[in-house]
Parts: sequence; structure tokens; C-alpha cells
Amino acid sequence: MGSAVVRYPSLCAVLPTNASNLDCTVDPNRVMKLTLPCFKWRMVIAYDGTNFSGWQYQQSPPTIQCIIEKALTHITKLERKELCLVGASRTDTGVHAWGQVAHFVTPFTYERLESLHAALNGLLPSEIRVRELSPVRHEFHARFSSKSKIYHYKIYNDTIMDPFQCLYAYHSAYNLNADAMREAAKYFVGKHDFSAFVNASHNDRPRDPVKEIFRFDVVEMGAVLQLEVEGSGFLYRQVRNMVALLLQIGKEALPPDIVSNILDTRDRRELAKFTVSAPPHGLCLMSVKYNQELLQPLEGCPATSFGRHHCISKCKLPFY
Repeated sequence: MGSAVVRYPSLCAVLPTNASNLDCTVDPNRVMKLTLPCFKWRMVIAYDGTNFSGWQYQQSPPTIQCIIEKALTHITKLERKELCLVGASRTDTGVHAWGQVAHFVTPFTYERLESLHAALNGLLPSEIRVRELSPVRHEFHARFSSKSKIYHYKIYNDTIMDPFQCLYAYHSAYNLNADAMREAAKYFVGKHDFSAFVNASHNDRPRDPVKEIFRFDVVEMGAVLQLEVEGSGFLYRQVRNMVALLLQIGKEALPPDIVSNILDTRDRRELAKFTVSAPPHGLCLMSVKYNQELLQPLEGCPATSFGRHHCISKCKLPFY
């Protein structure tokens, strides 16, 4: 039947935008009219962040959220304030993603999601792809329901840079000591105050500087060193600042235990004595994890769409 829209009678209610199932990117102190019932949809999104100014919505220059909202408003005929699109991570300018997660709401449901999924990817530029589209419970929130996030940072460690990796890996011509970096990364694991590793942000509310790092691995793959970090959450530029310090330790300019010393200071100025943030293009948001109960299929809702294959039922060209 395709992606037929199933509409329900309108029932308007005034609700706060910070309600867990209706969170918007607008001012959380305002209230807005929403049409009920509401249906919530989860997207898993991959993007090449090279030519975009990060995820977070702004009019100019273009951001990932802005472009996805434009496609959604075109397809659903809803305004952005009605869609309430929220991303799990506000990736910075030039940062990539393989598993960014976002949700949006509609006052109607769909019988199937494949056509909606195809329409979205048809309108989006080739650098942005919706990998999955699924219905989720009202309690689900892309940002606040997340249990952990996994980031990878790629370093190409050779004298000459591979031109096919230059947009996705940082080039270090220094012969990095992976064992020293591995030892230093262990100091990040656990629950710490990461005030010394956060940059000031002018467009976000103050956040709790205490975060938990579950693992921080340094994986050698030929000329590539892949730094894999999983944590409960991350502060503004925290991952890039941690990577920058590990790079200095890999060059053997600093000892591994300096990580602990800088953490204890809780002072960003202390880290600035030794390094600046690592460039954004080596960083990629790989996945966001949630409690499985929130992702369970809902009764009566359409199945998850992973995209669809095209096929030709009959060849229209003559054989020669």
C-alpha cells in the first residue's frame, strides 16, 4: 500500500515543550499548541560533516538538522515547531556521524515507512543518509534517553597522508607510541569531573561536568590508529581535547600520567598549556545506545524501515 498517512481527529492541547515526549529545539520556557494524538519517530542518520556547520539548527550556514527539517516539512507539510526534531548529539562543525539518532513527532501515523524513508533520502543531499526509520514510544527521547555514545577518532600515522582518507582522518607524521597512548587512555576511564577538557560554549546551558567513560581503546589498523571512546555523555569538544592530549603523549612529549594530573585541576587553562583541540574531521559519532525496552516494536505501528532494494521485474531492452 505504500506509505499511506492515517489521520486522526484533531484534539488541541497546550503543553510545555520540555515534556519528555514533546521536546523541541525551541525555547523550553515557552508553551505551544500541539495536535494530539502524537506519534514519535526515530531516525538513525549517517553524514559526512565536511561541508556542514555541525548538527544544531541555525539559519546560516547550513547544518544537518536544518537540512533534515527542510526535507521533513516538505514531505509532512508540518512546520518545524510541530515536528520537534531533536538529535542525540550536537556534533560540531566538520564532525562526521555513522549512527546519529534523532526523533520527530507527527499528529498522524503511517501504514508503512518505506516510502517515507525513500522520500527523505531522495530530498537529502548525498552527504546525508537516513539509515533507519522506526516508530518509538512517547517516553523515548533521542538525547535524554541515551545510555551511552561511542565516538571514533582516526589518526593516519605515516610520513605521507593517504589522499583517500584526508577528509576522515587526522594526519600525524610523527611516529606515535601507541602503547603510551593506550596507558594514558586508561586514566580517562571511570567517573570524573571533565572541566579541564571542556571548551566554553555560548549557545548551551551549563552542563554537569561529571561524566563516566566506560572504555577508551587505542586500536592499531596498519597506518591507522583508531581511538574508540564510549561514555555516558560528552561535554563540548571533550573528545577532541582528550585526543589532543593523547597525541602529545604518543609523540612522547608528555608522560601518560599527566592525564590524571590535568583531570585533578578541573581547569581548562591547564590543558591549554600543552595542546589545543584535535581537528574535527577525524571524529565520527558511531552509535548511541538506549535501553532496549524503549526500542521495542509498538503494537499496531508500522515496522522499522531499513530502506528498500529496487528491482526490475521485466527487462525492456532487446537482446543482441
